[in-house]
Amino acid sequence: MKQRITLQFAALLMLMMSLPLAAKVSGLPDFTELVEKAGPAVVNIRVTQFGTRAQRPTERSRGQRGEQGPGQPEIPEFFKRYFNVPEGRGNGQPDRSGTGSGFIYEADGYILTNHHVIEDADEIIVRMADRREFEAELIGSDESSDIAVLKIEADGALPFLHLGESESLRPGEWVAAIGSPFNFEQSVTAGIVSAKGRTNRAQQYVPFIQTDVAINRGNSGGPLLNMDGEVVGINSWILSSSGGYIGLSFSIPIEVAVSTAKQLRETGKVERGLLGVIVGAVTREMAEALELDRPVGALVNDTTPDGSADRAGIEPGDVILAFNDSPIETWNDLPPLVGANPPGTKATVRVSREGKEKTFNVTLDALDGDSGEAVADSKSSAQNSNALGLVVENISAERRRELGDPEGGVVITDIESDDAWRAGLRPGDVILMMNNRTVENMDDFETLVKKIEPNKAVALRVWRNGTASFIAYTPRDKDEG
Repeated sequence: MKQRITLQFAALLMLMMSLPLAAKVSGLPDFTELVEKAGPAVVNIRVTQFGTRAQRPTERSRGQRGEQGPGQPEIPEFFKRYFNVPEGRGNGQPDRSGTGSGFIYEADGYILTNHHVIEDADEIIVRMADRREFEAELIGSDESSDIAVLKIEADGALPFLHLGESESLRPGEWVAAIGSPFNFEQSVTAGIVSAKGRTNRAQQYVPFIQTDVAINRGNSGGPLLNMDGEVVGINSWILSSSGGYIGLSFSIPIEVAVSTAKQLRETGKVERGLLGVIVGAVTREMAEALELDRPVGALVNDTTPDGSADRAGIEPGDVILAFNDSPIETWNDLPPLVGANPPGTKATVRVSREGKEKTFNVTLDALDGDSGEAVADSKSSAQNSNALGLVVENISAERRRELGDPEGGVVITDIESDDAWRAGLRPGDVILMMNNRTVENMDDFETLVKKIEPNKAVALRVWRNGTASFIAYTPRDKDEG
C-alpha cells in the first residue's frame, strides 16, 4: 500500500513538472499584448530651458557641463524636483534640460502630459517608440490639475491610446504604466490600485488614484492603463523620503485630464467653480460637539463674504455632508467635486447644523486665478473657558486692530488647562463662537460656559492671524487630572 502511494505521488510530481510555467502559476495577468498595442503611442518628452544669448556655452565648452560655478543663477526648482539635471560650469548659465513622458490620445497628434514636465520650457521635443522625433507646440497647461496638452505635426495618422474611465476602478484591480523613468524609454511597470480620492495641497482639485505601480523620475505624464489597454489615469507624483519609488504612486484620473484638456484646447485656460468656504476636518470630538453620529463631512470654518455659500445661507459651524448628492466623507472630498463644475453652475449643498440636516441651493462663483478653493488644513486649535481652563477678556479697540479686526469675540490671555493647550489653543486667540453660539463679549462667554456639560466635547470657533477655524476637545473634571 505504501509503495503504491509513493508511486502515485511520483507520477503526479512528474506530471506537474511537465506542465508549462503559465499553467503552474495561475491568476497572474499577462501584460505582453497590452504593451504591444499601447507602447507605440507612448512618447518620451525632452524639454530645454534656454540660457541667455550672452551666457550660451561656446563650441569649445559644450561638452563640459559639470558642476555649477559660483555666482551662476540657481537651477529652476521644477527641474531639480522632477529630473536629473546636469548643471553647467563656466562664466555663463547654459541650457537646462530634463525628460518626462506622455501619450498621444488623438491620431492627429494631440498629446497629454503633466504641467510640471513642460513648465517654463523653451523647447519641447517628442520622441516616439519608433525613434521619430518632433518639436511639439504647447497648446495649454494648467498647474492646478498638473495637466498639459501638446501638439505635433506628422505625415499621416499617428498611433493613439483609447481613453477609458476611472470611476469603476476598484482597489485591488491590476493596472500598468509605460514611461521613461530616468530616460529609459518604453519601460513597463505594473501593480494594483491601492485607493482612490487621494489629495495633495498642490492639486487640491484632483482626486488622485493611488497605486503601487513603480513610478520614478521621468515617468511623469505617462499613461496608467487598465487591463483593456485603456488610459485610466496620468502618472503625476510619488510620495517618497528618498526621491525614489517606495510603493506610493499617484495618478490623475482620466476624467479630470480630459475635462482640463478640452478647456485648454477651446479657450487656453481652465475655469473652475468656487463655493467660497474654508473647510477643515471633523474630528471625533468635533462630531460629538456638533451632534453628528460619526466624524464625517467638511466643517465650514469660514465663508467668503457675499460668496456663493454665504449668499445661500451656509454658515461657519455647518458641516457639509453632500455636494450635488455626492457624499462628503472627509473635507478633501469637497474641492474636487466643486472644481469639476464651471462658474455659474447651480448645485445643492446638504449640511448638518445643530444636529439637523438642511439643504441649500448655491450658484458657484468663478475661481480667481490659481488661488484655489480656500481649504484649511486639519490642524486642531483649542478651546476651554473658566470651566474650560481659559482666562479670557473683552477686546479693546486697539487690541482688536492688532488682532486683525475680528468681529466680536473674547481674547484668551492665559491657558490653565492642559487639555486646552494640547488641543492647540494659545494666548492671543479670539473665541468667536462656542458650540455654534456667537460670542460677542464676556457676558456671552460666561453664559455659554455655564451650559457646558462635564466630559462632553465643546466646539470653539477661534480667530488667529486673520483666519477663523474650529477646534474641539473634551474638557475634563479637574480631579481626572
